[in-house]
Amino acid sequence: MTLAEKPTPGSTETPTALVVATVPLTSTPRWATAQRALFALLDEAWPIFEKAFCLPDGSIRYHGRLSSRDGGDDFFETFFNWPAYYLLGGSAEILTASTRHWAAVTRQLAGLGIVDDEYEIGYDWFHQGESLLFFYYLSAASPEEWRARAARFAELYVDPANGNYDEALNIIKAPHTGSGGARVGLSESDFYPWLADEARKYGFPLDWMNGPSVPHTDLAPDPRLGTEMHERLGRGDVVGNLSASGLVLNAYVLTGDERYATWITRYVSAWKERAERNGGLVPDNVGLDGVVGSQLDGRWYGGHYGWSWPHGIYSVGQATAVGALAAAVVSGDESFLDLPREQYDAVIARGRVAPFSESDSSVKHWWSAHLGEEVTTPTFLVPYRFSDKGWFDWNPVQVAIPFALWHFSADDGDLERLRELRRRSGTDWRIVRPYREKEEGGHDEAWFTYLEGDNPEYPELILEAAEYQVRRRLALIRSHAGEEIDEADIHIWQLVQPIVTEALTQTTSGGPQVIYNGGQQQSRIRWFDLKAERPGLPKDVAALVSSIAPERTTVEVLNLSPTDDQQLVLQAGGFAEHEILSVTYDETHGEWAGSYYSYIGDEVPTTTRTRVVGGPHLIVDLPAGSRVTLTLSLALRAHKQTYASPWETAAWLPSSDAAEEPNDDAL
Repeated sequence: MTLAEKPTPGSTETPTALVVATVPLTSTPRWATAQRALFALLDEAWPIFEKAFCLPDGSIRYHGRLSSRDGGDDFFETFFNWPAYYLLGGSAEILTASTRHWAAVTRQLAGLGIVDDEYEIGYDWFHQGESLLFFYYLSAASPEEWRARAARFAELYVDPANGNYDEALNIIKAPHTGSGGARVGLSESDFYPWLADEARKYGFPLDWMNGPSVPHTDLAPDPRLGTEMHERLGRGDVVGNLSASGLVLNAYVLTGDERYATWITRYVSAWKERAERNGGLVPDNVGLDGVVGSQLDGRWYGGHYGWSWPHGIYSVGQATAVGALAAAVVSGDESFLDLPREQYDAVIARGRVAPFSESDSSVKHWWSAHLGEEVTTPTFLVPYRFSDKGWFDWNPVQVAIPFALWHFSADDGDLERLRELRRRSGTDWRIVRPYREKEEGGHDEAWFTYLEGDNPEYPELILEAAEYQVRRRLALIRSHAGEEIDEADIHIWQLVQPIVTEALTQTTSGGPQVIYNGGQQQSRIRWFDLKAERPGLPKDVAALVSSIAPERTTVEVLNLSPTDDQQLVLQAGGFAEHEILSVTYDETHGEWAGSYYSYIGDEVPTTTRTRVVGGPHLIVDLPAGSRVTLTLSLALRAHKQTYASPWETAAWLPSSDAAEEPNDDAL
């Protein structure tokens, strides 16, 4: 069927499928049962959270004030992956709820003095990137509804008149920026530390001003440090601002305005050039004069959320990856990925083997949960931070960013980096622990071993871990529902909200969990329900991506329903950016059930068929009780990204007379 023959809205005619599933579903794989059970559980779980912690208008039940610039991100983060779940196939009601929550929380934060004109007045991009994921997913789910707002938000940085961006020097003018322009300083406090726990974990941002012999924990609140932080750290550009590229990329995908692509490329290029001039390590600060280190007595390190304080490569790695991936998307130049690559290679080159339990880690709680019983096993650790005293803060490599780079590039060097990390690790990457982390991810190592063919039970294990976490959070909700939450405890909402998406994202779309500080969701494929004209898998349909190699991306999809036929669109990439060159799939001929006089059904031979596609979309007819395995030959990033649904895109519908090459090889 050609585009001209596409049925009119309301017609009972359906498009001719390019692939029709003919293999009978004679038994349901455990992963498929677990996947559909997780969808059902999540559909029931989020209203329970709403009832416990939200008011009828969608705002969060909170009656306190916010005493600092911090906190707004925690309100938005609570719902960040709700629209992501809708895009995977969650109930349509959760998208309606997500929209209501975004509007209500925005009004709520305006009343708390955090937001103006629907955007954060001024805070750092480590936190802005986290909170804006909610907005990015809403943009993907309802692009028409969010397009104008996305462009308005991007203009805060692209248009110098809004006070955040110095076009002449190509810098963002402060660590804290937003709708109020460049916001000088880091807080309204006259001293540091703001919280004793911060001083204990991370030390002091300007510890070199007190001399290297003074232990961090011995320092009392120091008004001089507060003043110095205001002047030295509260002005000028910082590497964390690279995450602003995610905001501008969202507007670019929605509008196609090349001004946004130009801004991303130019801004990220400036940081890439600074890294090249510094031997590959990206500086974390630039003065208002455009000079690296001019506000820190010449130090290339020490900027806000940079190499010295508080998180080092954890935050620097995410920011450089968000910026580099955005630049690669809009320019097609994958050399931008060298920026985050070199940061990880630098710390990996300095790594050593030791038990994590003996490290000086500032995030021991996080890694202790990640490593479980292997916390005392000697393993490969790298230094996360650098200051006048050298490299310190030893932890395992957070694999999520190297994994995201490989997923995007399919580059042999990125793949070898992951393999080398696994070889050097003293821990078993195949283990799936049912823990949660801030990013709602953290199982990249185990997924990688599955994709390498070394962990066949991973789909079942990760889906079971996700179910455990949902049920655990529902128990926590029951324990804390109705409590009055103090400002110090506002993280409770994001810690107990029950929507978990990592397992579904990996298994159904072949994508990693999003880079949490403002990244773009990556995926090899994306599903659409053609009957309902909405994104995601329909009810009773399960899918499993088992390979994401570009030359052989493989997915199995099956219809568990005994009565309802389904029709799906398989899209190559989350934004229709990949080209499906061809698809090879299995099929049968004849009836498998046999005669009712027999005691068992007939054996039906299975053959494979290859069909040329030549576009980003593939229609799959999935009759009740059928299954099909599709192996896609892809050309990565052959098309400009779009949020548009397949039926909104010109010439989306493949021709029914596309070339095909039958193969007679029985499986």
